[in-house]
Amino acid sequence: MLRTSPVPAEAVLDHIKPGADLIVPLACGEPTAVIDALEAGNERLSGVRIHQMHALHDRPYLAGEYGDRLRHVSYFLSPVTRRHYWAGDIDLVPANFSEVPQTLQRNASDPIVLAAASTPDDRGFFTLGTNADYVAPLIGKVPFFLEVTPHMPRTFGLNEIHESQVIGWTESDRPLLEVPPVAHNPLDRKIAEFIAPEIPDGATLQVGIGGVPNALMSELKDHSELGIHTELISDGIVELVESGVITGTQKKWRPNKLVGTFCMGTQHLYDWLDKNHAVDMLPVHLVNDPRMIAKEPDFAAINATAEIDLFGQCASETIGGKYWSSSGGQADFSRGAMFAKRGKAFMVLHSTTSDGQSKIRARLTAGAVVTTGKNTVDHIVTEFGIASLRGRTIAERAYALIEIAHPDHREQLEREAFESGLLH
Repeated sequence: MLRTSPVPAEAVLDHIKPGADLIVPLACGEPTAVIDALEAGNERLSGVRIHQMHALHDRPYLAGEYGDRLRHVSYFLSPVTRRHYWAGDIDLVPANFSEVPQTLQRNASDPIVLAAASTPDDRGFFTLGTNADYVAPLIGKVPFFLEVTPHMPRTFGLNEIHESQVIGWTESDRPLLEVPPVAHNPLDRKIAEFIAPEIPDGATLQVGIGGVPNALMSELKDHSELGIHTELISDGIVELVESGVITGTQKKWRPNKLVGTFCMGTQHLYDWLDKNHAVDMLPVHLVNDPRMIAKEPDFAAINATAEIDLFGQCASETIGGKYWSSSGGQADFSRGAMFAKRGKAFMVLHSTTSDGQSKIRARLTAGAVVTTGKNTVDHIVTEFGIASLRGRTIAERAYALIEIAHPDHREQLEREAFESGLLH
């Protein structure tokens, strides 16, 4: 029997001190009615910051309309927040995804978590639904104000919170924002065709969202006993579970469970998640911890990069030297796979940009930010093949990368490699 009752969304304003740091889950975990109330009552705020990764909803405060009363701090730029960062209206903190909870706990002043949640059960427990991410580690340590919606799936793992641990909760009827799977093109499929044979039956996978991951899912339909230990649970994973390809029986940690830290996709995914005990929603400091990832033999991590130099340095968060996203969990999973028994990490990219420029370069673009360092990078995959870099010399790396560059650029890359001293 619930001992508390819902309150209006604007009641959250009574709990926010000047200079407070408000922590909001990423993507579907954003409590939209509560943020609406903050914007409507912004005159009552002073020096308040909202910390969030990958916001899906565009808002006036993101455009700086309320000045320093309410300002956004991003930990991963989305299509919504990217232009606001470029305009100087929001801030960006670079951090590996696994380290975001610790970063927030160390730096936040008078923190409050504002989160969307599933409806409570008759024992007074809410769940954070599609999310655990960097807010689940704060349960019991930081005050929570929840927005309950019947559309939020009830999930299990370490993202449950009791009514005694919240300072208030409100109700809304907001639907979850759907993010349809990205259609893959022939280049994505070719890359997936190179990767699929490298993944043995019984392997544990980390895959993201995008054309190559979606193409890879379709290439894995003849595999068996695969496991999932990933940041993002998406529609493509659901299809492989329903077809019996993903079972998790060979996993060492949380066997028979799909491990993730947030979910984003279509209504089919959200319906599938609801009350699904096969899914463990766990905090990102566990899911993305390289030491936890390394427990899984035959771990395979698949991530995308924007460009790579002939040393093997991957610039995955900038395009043309301009910030596009942020670090995310790429380095977390690349390092975890490096320490896993028979682990493999695949960094994928098309060989050229849309205007024909090579994404494999002798030197990174000026202003590019290295996300995954040369000592961690394992396999680079383009539509022309796989370059295996781990344990290889500088010259061997350069030759391997030139071989998978677009043929139109190979001669120039080799010439630049000699000029810069990578090759002799």
